Amino acid sequence: MTDLILLSDPRVAATAVAECGEPLVDLRAGGHLRLDARKADDDGSYARLRAGARERLLRAQRLLPDGLRFLVVEGYRPPALQSRYFEEYAATLRRAHPEAPPGRIRELASAYISPPEVAPHVSGGAVDLTLCGADGRELELGTEVNATPEESEGACRTGAPGLTEEARANRAVLGRALSSAGFVNYPTEWWHWSYGDRYWALSTRAAAARYGPADPSPSAG
Repeated sequence: MTDLILLSDPRVAATAVAECGEPLVDLRAGGHLRLDARKADDDGSYARLRAGARERLLRAQRLLPDGLRFLVVEGYRPPALQSRYFEEYAATLRRAHPEAPPGRIRELASAYISPPEVAPHVSGGAVDLTLCGADGRELELGTEVNATPEESEGACRTGAPGLTEEARANRAVLGRALSSAGFVNYPTEWWHWSYGDRYWALSTRAAAARYGPADPSPSAG
């Protein structure tokens, strides 16, 4: 699939789900992955991911060049939080574009925040992450994780022009490792990768998504 598909595209919502029942597991268990606290919540949802997605994430990390690791910012996101993020950003866009009809606002918003009903993070199959060195210091990838299209002037897009050579090279390293492990990228956000959700299924032409909305009951992992 070569055309840019937004999460508001009807084809995403129309993608079948064959829920496999994998639990959410805690990425902090075992100490294999480094997590950042900027999206930490009281119940630790940000640090959870479906078991199969976690295994693929660990596989991808082993493919990184020596001295590099993933720095995970956010995994699972509860539906209520996803709805809040979407509505807050949509409200910002409505103020900036008061003439835009609701459908256009939804399209613009979904370039940055997924509509709640199809959100990859709600499935437990999506992860926002970047690269860091052995000391935990983040590498240069062109923007902050979660930079909006407006504040980054579009540099949040994975293939954005005008990046420094360092940022472009680091995005390529990130992408090669995650793609090799079966993840797909949401191309308007270089940091957002998913496996098993509807967007992944549509992108890979899978017969169905493996993950619907996740059961938030934690598993020890």
